[in-house]
Amino acid sequence: MQTMMTKLLFPHIDHKSLLEVIKDTVLSQLAQKSPSHVQVIGLLCSTPSKEHRQDILRRAAGGGGAFDKESGGKLFLPSANLNDIASQADDILTTMEEKSRIPDRKLLAKLVLVREEAHSMMGGGILDERNDNRGLNNLPECEVSFLSKIISLQPGPGLRERLSSVLHGKGEGADLAVQDNDIEKGMITSNSKQQGHHQMENIRPFPVRPGLFLYTVTKVLGGMYKKNVAGVTVQQLEWIHRETLQILQEMAFS
Repeated sequence: MQTMMTKLLFPHIDHKSLLEVIKDTVLSQLAQKSPSHVQVIGLLCSTPSKEHRQDILRRAAGGGGAFDKESGGKLFLPSANLNDIASQADDILTTMEEKSRIPDRKLLAKLVLVREEAHSMMGGGILDERNDNRGLNNLPECEVSFLSKIISLQPGPGLRERLSSVLHGKGEGADLAVQDNDIEKGMITSNSKQQGHHQMENIRPFPVRPGLFLYTVTKVLGGMYKKNVAGVTVQQLEWIHRETLQILQEMAFS
């Protein structure tokens, strides 16, 4: 009956396309009722170009408004605080990364990009204290362990492939074959719960997570900047930071 009604009302649209139209319409209406910084995050997650995302961030931070779109029509952008955008994106991806499995790495990659690009526009860059949304006293063991393995490797295709593999959920980044309630029972220690705690032998650590890994690289690099450390290690970290962002860009919009 529904299929027949659909054909009568929308004779030129196939059933699958119609469902997509309905889905987009509903999501659009829900987005309009969300806080302004959430609306901006939604827009950023659907914008493949880094330059266009930066433009959206600048305009949102500048008070928002109506702007002409390259494809025609108007873009209505709400006013939003950069720190609110970065914090909300980090909250969402933190929730995703604390699960035993990440069902949507493409979305996760988009959220990490949103967080990092909002941070980069806040004036102080890596050294800006507002960029530390998580405020961890100790860096996560899994991410630190992985970083220590690759820090001495020569920058190039081999290291990039190693990074890409982990960010895509392979090797040290492979999802756990467990249920999320096992985490609640203490069988697995999530990265956010490892801070300052000694891991017991019968507790399995979480895999390396993209958002937390980039957070770790940024914290280590920021610490070296503050101490005015120079040399090969700093250059290596800068390369890893830059390549991680590029891999996430490819994951998010390829």
